[in-house]
Amino acid sequence: MNETMTAVAERCLTAAHDGTMDFPEIVGTLMRSGFESYSIDFRRGTATYFAPDGHSVQLPTPKSEAAVAAVFKAELVEQAVREAQAKVPGYTYDGFCSKVKAAGCAGYMVSFLGRRAVYFGRTAETHVEHFPR
Repeated sequence: MNETMTAVAERCLTAAHDGTMDFPEIVGTLMRSGFESYSIDFRRGTATYFAPDGHSVQLPTPKSEAAVAAVFKAELVEQAVREAQAKVPGYTYDGFCSKVKAAGCAGYMVSFLGRRAVYFGRTAETHVEHFPR
């Protein structure tokens, strides 16, 4: 992983949390920089960005007091995603993370190649969101 790609990953992670970039902007920026996917692990507090050559960079995410619920509720994860897509008043990525964690989401993986985000619970239950081509 080169320094430029690492800097882009850091910038995108910061921008998600401070609200200066939305999901489509982050995806576009990461793709243009050569990434093929990323994953968020709420239990470890990490974001990992993957390049096609197998290299990756793992970054710490901001600390959160919200715990991952034991039961995965896909319908609540989907609702949080729809709120993000609609850019409802008061939306923040940190608020989104709290909502999906309360819905039992332990993390998610975004695949640019597969054009999808896969949200998963502690028992490996999943909810898949496809994004436009």
